[in-house]
Amino acid sequence: MLKTLAAAALCTILAMSGASAQSATNYPAQPITIVVPFSAGGPTDTVTRLVAQSMSKDLGQQVLVQNVGGAGGTLGAGQVADATADGYTLLLHHIGMSTAPTLYRSLAFDPLKDFTPIGLVTSVPMTLVARKDFEPTTMAELVDYLKTKGTDTTYANAGIGSASHLCGMLLQNALGVKMITVPYQGAAPAMTDIMGGQVDLLCDQTTNTTNQIKGGEVKAYAVTTPERLASLPDLPTTKESNLPALNVSVWHGLYGPAGLDPAIVAKLQASLAKALKDETVKARFAELGTAPATEAEATPDALRQTLTSQIELWRPIIQAAGEYAD
Repeated sequence: MLKTLAAAALCTILAMSGASAQSATNYPAQPITIVVPFSAGGPTDTVTRLVAQSMSKDLGQQVLVQNVGGAGGTLGAGQVADATADGYTLLLHHIGMSTAPTLYRSLAFDPLKDFTPIGLVTSVPMTLVARKDFEPTTMAELVDYLKTKGTDTTYANAGIGSASHLCGMLLQNALGVKMITVPYQGAAPAMTDIMGGQVDLLCDQTTNTTNQIKGGEVKAYAVTTPERLASLPDLPTTKESNLPALNVSVWHGLYGPAGLDPAIVAKLQASLAKALKDETVKARFAELGTAPATEAEATPDALRQTLTSQIELWRPIIQAAGEYAD
């Protein structure tokens, strides 16, 4: 009887292994969904749709984008963490994956344990913009204004944990001021109200601000990187404006649920790397003030190392700001 049971168990294991190998060989056999944990029309959504379109052509299956916004990106991320690890539900998230463990007292997932890294996608600069009729006209004037009237200034962000929220924390820390924070359900509605004059300031990714800056729909003060952008050559950097502490770019990464088959990870990573070399993707990224990740960056190891180091980088900054969510 024992021999029979052992033989049956071995057959089951071999059958499961064979099915897994067959599944990986045939992958993808159906459409893939990439969850964007923010609203449609925002910067992360824009990046994802460009990459998904290119990956669809390469993989021979449609790569769909599903927006699951809310709770600073943690709802959508949690949905993917709980998904079946078959390669058909993925997550494209930004720097918020590294700040969530400190920002949220009760987080339903562990970014380092509950996901399978696939690769970095891009690192997007940020710009500091305001409503068109906001009083300061230069970055120097804005700094002076905030130091005297910061408590009366409204600062929009896309919600706790969003890139615009993090940039706002850095700005307030750098100047030693506290503004009136106005959170939104995503970057798109925040930008809408900036353009409409309902709020004063917003610091957000170039993928959400470049077109509005070029169109004169908002007033731009600076870009948060050490070098100027080719897409916005007249916009000074925060370093040039004597505010070097406001130095942040928003990196994005592609993930699957924990336990994803290495063969499937390899297929997805190769497709991602190919998409990031797509001339259409590169050109569109350039228009938006960013660039695709390099071949060395678009790998599981690079994303894992970035996530680990960024969690440690942001922890003391968030703790010093004292801004948390339940």
